[in-house]
Amino acid sequence: MPKLQPSSEDVRVYEVAVLYPFPINQKEEKNILDEIDTIFKEADAKLIESDKWGNRGLAYNIEGYNEGNFIIYYYEIDPLKIKEIDEALRILPGALRHLIVKPPKGYEVVKFSKDYQEWISNRETESERRTREKEEKIKKQVADKAKRQVKRTENEKKAPVKKSEATPLEEKKLSEQLDKIISDDELDL
Repeated sequence: MPKLQPSSEDVRVYEVAVLYPFPINQKEEKNILDEIDTIFKEADAKLIESDKWGNRGLAYNIEGYNEGNFIIYYYEIDPLKIKEIDEALRILPGALRHLIVKPPKGYEVVKFSKDYQEWISNRETESERRTREKEEKIKKQVADKAKRQVKRTENEKKAPVKKSEATPLEEKKLSEQLDKIISDDELDL
């Protein structure tokens, strides 16, 4: 992107942001943009770059609109003509708001419209993100369970099988003790 450097000492580079209504038909939009260009041509301004951001929601209604189109211009302008341009933009029919600023030295023009369109195409909605995270969590749980089962089967193969076989003598002794407990008259149940 180009660095903003004035071509001579008697001009400066200015960033001009203009907000106009959305939705409007193409003819009205073209008329507004042509009027803006005419204002700068009359002031002998030289266009360096423009960046059309498109429509965005507004924080509050302006003249009954809750959305507006934004366009950013970078112009080389004689500083003595800024007041004249500001007045012309203020009374321009169809322009909701405008702002003229002098960017700092070494400022580079960044096309936000391009970055925004790339972000829009790559973003995921909140519900898509939740669904993806839920799927990842379930996959992890399934993988962990499979690992535990594999480990358990390996341990079972390694460990010798022990059968607890009671001898007949031990069984007889156990039966006698159970009979004694059951027949005990002192138990209060």
